[in-house]
Amino acid sequence: MEEVVTDVVAPEDLKRFEKKYNAELVKGPVSKETKFEYAWCLIRSKYANDIQKGIALLEELLHKSTKDDQRDFLFYLAVANYRLKEYERALKYIRMLLRNEPGNKQAIELEKLINQALKKDGLVGMAIVGGIGLGVAGIAGLIGMAVAKSAKSQ
Repeated sequence: MEEVVTDVVAPEDLKRFEKKYNAELVKGPVSKETKFEYAWCLIRSKYANDIQKGIALLEELLHKSTKDDQRDFLFYLAVANYRLKEYERALKYIRMLLRNEPGNKQAIELEKLINQALKKDGLVGMAIVGGIGLGVAGIAGLIGMAVAKSAKSQ
């Protein structure tokens, strides 16, 4: 599952699908297949702006689709949000997929990966907050010692 969330699109593939998407857009509505292919490339980009653009296309596809067509859109929305470290949103999408398909092994694996990232992210956040708290307490202690020392000197 790790390779699914770390896979990066080749620049020439992104350009090819972008060109196809834009060619259809000029003529009128873009086909569902072309929109999905382009979104799939965008969410595998190394640039956050591209991933966000891919998310917007996938969300558009999701809202216009039938329940049967939603599997891929939900899965890749979870992947894209994971890549942006938007773990709560990623979890929301993967759980929507699992509600429709409780036995989907890929979705179950991705949910585990997202939960691990959430825990790791939470622990890192707590360590940062704890570190800041210790730093503030240390500075307050030093100031207190300096004030007490100056009071004794007088």
